[in-house]
Amino acid sequence: MVTDPLSPLTPASVEFLELELTNRCQLVCAHCYARSGPTESHGTMSTADWQQLISSAPAAGIRKIQFIGGEPTMHHGFAHLLNHAISNGLQVEVFSNLLHIPPPLWQALSQPGVELATSYYSDDPAEHDRLTRRAGSHARTQAAIIEALDRGIPLRAGIIDLGDGQRTEQARAELERLGVARIRVDRVRGVGRGVVPAGTTPTVAELCGRCGDGRAAVSCDGEVRMCVLSRFLPSAGDVRRTPLADIFTDAAWRNLLAQVPRRRPVTACNPDSDGNDCSPAETVAPPPLLLPVTIPRRTVVTAGTVVADS
Repeated sequence: MVTDPLSPLTPASVEFLELELTNRCQLVCAHCYARSGPTESHGTMSTADWQQLISSAPAAGIRKIQFIGGEPTMHHGFAHLLNHAISNGLQVEVFSNLLHIPPPLWQALSQPGVELATSYYSDDPAEHDRLTRRAGSHARTQAAIIEALDRGIPLRAGIIDLGDGQRTEQARAELERLGVARIRVDRVRGVGRGVVPAGTTPTVAELCGRCGDGRAAVSCDGEVRMCVLSRFLPSAGDVRRTPLADIFTDAAWRNLLAQVPRRRPVTACNPDSDGNDCSPAETVAPPPLLLPVTIPRRTVVTAGTVVADS
């Protein structure tokens, strides 16, 4: 697909692919676009299906993939699929809550060509845990952020502002002090559990206007969509029945793109940004709020107490 870089109506060819490995997650965030949770399934895509898709991705023009979910590391084939993607010459980003990363997985994530992304909500552990609905999630995610940075793994963080006085500015400042250089802040999007009022149907107004522009997503049931947030719109096809490259040239894909009004500025969505996740997480945060607090290497701050990273 030939693209006019100045046109708001002509999406770029897909080079970035989000792979939603699972709907399972240890958290039950109130705003989750995917309605993920501990009792959700891995979907109908088998590990072999994912492996075949990853093998075919370069020929379809894909240069970078993102493993996302749910929590992608909870998928039983995650480590194998990560290594398979690297062996196929793909750049990889893993969007994880970083709640539980065992030592062997840290080794896999430390390979060249792998980046991490995570969500962070507050410098106040109680507030963070309330939003994730999991006690101790703040401490564990923060400890893993420190571990990742210690290992030299590129990492970015997204902060979703749910309002009600949430300490988003302080969360950003805390991430800065930890050494995270790429931080994005955005409002909660009305998709999944973020829909208000509950039970209503999302609209394209919740999307950034660049869906499908250089990117696409594959659900854990094999359905291809423009991005993970556009899941309420029809699928463009199933990767188990139709090759990925054929889906991107089919009328169903073009019809799907036409459902989203293309908006300016061209930097409104991530393909023109420095990360790899659509909003929420891609609105540039305000200048950092710097506080005179120093957090020693490989320590975790929880409720004002410094605890050694375990």
